[in-house]
This record gives sequence, structure tokens and C-alpha cells, in this order.
Amino acid sequence: MRQLGRGRILRRFAGLVLLLTVVPAGVAHAATGPSGQEVTVSRSEGLNPAGTPVTVRGRGFDLNKGIYVVFCVNKGAGQMPSPCLGGVDMQGASGSSAWISSNPPSYGEGLAKPFTKVDGKGSFEVQLTIKAKDQFTNCLDKKAAPLGCVVGTRADHTRTADRSADVLIPVTFTGAGATTTPTTKAPTTQPTPGATPGTEQKPSGKLASTGGLPTAFLIAALVLLAAGAALLITARRRKNPKEPTP
Repeated sequence: MRQLGRGRILRRFAGLVLLLTVVPAGVAHAATGPSGQEVTVSRSEGLNPAGTPVTVRGRGFDLNKGIYVVFCVNKGAGQMPSPCLGGVDMQGASGSSAWISSNPPSYGEGLAKPFTKVDGKGSFEVQLTIKAKDQFTNCLDKKAAPLGCVVGTRADHTRTADRSADVLIPVTFTGAGATTTPTTKAPTTQPTPGATPGTEQKPSGKLASTGGLPTAFLIAALVLLAAGAALLITARRRKNPKEPTP
């Protein structure tokens, strides 16, 4: 067999270690809406039931339609998610929801956060604190939320019946008995206005891998580094038989 040079061996093992240890800085779960809107949430799995801060970003929204960014009980395809935990916060004071609108009613001026205009469409970024339950409902209770709960967007109170802004991402929580994974009846697609049931547009966003640097990855990286060092020593011995052992 042709012996590999030391530089080539180092490059190969450096690449393997990089693949094992480079992990995204955070989880970014995404969903696509019926009008091509895109929504991502920094984390949606294994949340702390007592409260987890997340960042929700969206783009491709109609600048003329206000929306709420909320965490609500999932009612199924084509149904408005409700009730929303923490209520719908029009003033943005509680941190449980946000009102985004570039043309709110007169009483909403100064309360609603305007869209950021990008390529003629509306974009936004907000921070929410997601909790499993409040005084009105409980996402961990299968009677109250049989399909689980979702984070995402829906039309604001000026267009309550408009489902074209619904972009929803299922959420789960950690702890024994604290999982809210939706049942098989939970919608996996976003509803398209006027579409025949079962033909809704499928989300195109992919779930990213979890963030952080798990211990298993570190151990694997160390093992690979040790193996690389051993190969280097073996290659040097074969090339220079008389070279003293380190």
C-alpha cells in the first residue's frame, strides 16, 4: 500500500474531527406558510416547561396584513390556533407574544412593531418566553391540548378569520410526562386558503440539529486525534526505520 505523507494524514484527520465537532450554535426549526412565508424558531424541542426564551424570525409576509407572533394550542389544519398562552399581548409587555403590523389601526400606533421591508415583503425578529401552561390552559394536558401546542404566526385581530398568515411549528417540553408531541392527527402542513383538505402545502423548512457540543462528540474527536497521532508515528517509523522511538 502506498504510504500517506504526514501532511496528508493530518489533513484527513483534521477533516474528520471537524465534521464531528462542528455543530450549529442553536436549533433552528422552520416552517413555510401558504403564501410562501418563512418562519424559524431558535428552539422548539425539549423546552423547559417553566419557561424558555426563544427567538422567532419571519420573512415573506404581506406588508398590508398585521400578524401576531404567538404560542398557542394547536386546533388542527385550517383552524386558528387558540387559546394562546399568556394571551395576545398587543402592547408587547409580557414577552409571551408580539404584534407585528406596518399599518395598524390608530389605537395600535406605537404598540405594534412594524415589519422590516425586504424585497417588498415583511420581515421580523422577536423574542418570546414560552411556558407550558398559564391560568387559562396547559399544553401538557391532553384534554386541553390534544394536538399539542405551536409557536408561529397568525393574522392579528383585524383579520381573525384570515388563515393565510398561519405558519406554525410544533413545540415539545422536557421532563417526565411533559412531552407535547402532537398526535398523528396534528397538521404537518400549512393550510392553503380554498384548498381541498389533505392537499395543503407542505412545509419546506428542515429541522436543524441541536446546538451545543455534546460530550460524545468531544470523546470521539479525542479518539480520532489519538489515532491520527499513532498513524503519524507508524508512518515515520516506516519511512525512517532507524529513527528513535519518541
